[in-house]
Amino acid sequence: MTPNYPPPAPAPPSGPAIPIAIVGPQFCVPYTVDLTVTEKAISLTDGDYAVTDVNGSILFKVKGKFLSLRDRRVLLDAAGNPLLSMQQKVMSMHRRWQVFRGDSTNTGDLLFSVKKSSLLQFKTELDVILASNTTESVCDFKIKGSFHERSCLVYHGDSTNVIARMNRQYSVKNIVLGKDAFGITIYPNVDYAFVVALIVILDEINEDRHD
Repeated sequence: MTPNYPPPAPAPPSGPAIPIAIVGPQFCVPYTVDLTVTEKAISLTDGDYAVTDVNGSILFKVKGKFLSLRDRRVLLDAAGNPLLSMQQKVMSMHRRWQVFRGDSTNTGDLLFSVKKSSLLQFKTELDVILASNTTESVCDFKIKGSFHERSCLVYHGDSTNVIARMNRQYSVKNIVLGKDAFGITIYPNVDYAFVVALIVILDEINEDRHD
């Protein structure tokens, strides 16, 4: 009689062979990272988003700056140090966001930009352009997803190589507190601070479209 073994567990996603460090190499680890991004929570008096790990510990916070809170966000580490400044470009047809190192908005500190792949979209598709890619003929990363479901995949370049995925998380607690939560899985050797910034910008662009 043949033993009835359970099916093998699916293999964990394999990330790129060479680490993708955009914000910093300290955010690249050789294993999958699962994070939760919680937005617009009543209890989050010191930030617009909180990013926690599987143990519930806060890794990042995102705050709005100045009077136009929707147009500028700052990604902070757990100690409150600014890692990235995300700012929507004025009069940009493609809803371009520019991301700078630290709390800067100087051109010399630009790390990358995020913009809609096309003006008319039925599903969300964003191009991510590194600052060194001055021609912008091909994107360095691409985000594809569903606006209504708030789910997306992040690809390395304009390819089928997935480096991260995001899905909305539903819970009774979130509904009661009026919170929106997203689960992010970042593949090994991929800068997870970079991916968090992409998800925040994705959500901001989606909110603009919703409004």
